[in-house]
Amino acid sequence: MRFRPCIDLHGGKVKQIVGSTLIDDAPDRLQTNFVAKQSSAWFAEQYRRDNLLGGHIIMLGPGNERAAIEALNAWPGGMQIGGGITLENASHWLEQGASHVIVTSWVFRDGRIDEKRLVQLVNEVGKAHLVLDLSCRRKGDDYYIVTDRWQRFTEVVIGDETLGQLGNYCDEFLVHAADVEGKCNGVEISLAAKLGDLTLIPTTYAGGIRDLQDLEAIRRLGNGKLDATVGSGLDIFGGDSLSYADVVAYHNKHNQES
Repeated sequence: MRFRPCIDLHGGKVKQIVGSTLIDDAPDRLQTNFVAKQSSAWFAEQYRRDNLLGGHIIMLGPGNERAAIEALNAWPGGMQIGGGITLENASHWLEQGASHVIVTSWVFRDGRIDEKRLVQLVNEVGKAHLVLDLSCRRKGDDYYIVTDRWQRFTEVVIGDETLGQLGNYCDEFLVHAADVEGKCNGVEISLAAKLGDLTLIPTTYAGGIRDLQDLEAIRRLGNGKLDATVGSGLDIFGGDSLSYADVVAYHNKHNQES
């Protein structure tokens, strides 16, 4: 299992927010856990020094393009980028230095997967440079993919058929457990287990990670197929439950073993 670092951008700054409170029609409900004094490039340079490949930059809404480019320039080819990615701008972000573009909302229409758009994206950037963000929320006994910054439920359930179908179009999946994102209350165990059982391609789990025991749970449940990203729990993002240095050491230990 690899540690995949993150840079979440909101209003041009590196932030950690509670994902379920990000509502376009109610900005006053946004719960922010952390606002960094350092630039996006500072974080990218740290990840570069620690050779943490395959992390992601997520632009949460408008006004983040400059900060995103600064981070990509700090580590060309080292990070992926998502947030508002479409057919029209996907190649632009690869040219700015992203290794992959991360796409969710653009490949859904009326709550369903638009395979025509998927094919267009693959033709534009290549399967090897595409990550599909399958971030989801629980409804009943199932996890449904959510779009538009985790606000809109689709009709698509995380399951064997969905993961098999979408895995034909991309290099990796990124899955935020949106209900627990930013809360540091522990991993969405049932989702991690489902992903570990069903995914056939590299998949990064995000959401609720608070300590090394949570990372170990993801490693165990993931059957060697799940990586993890940690946000609000990390001390570099103001957290008090998990040291960035300890996570890097954990990453290095298990990747040396493999």
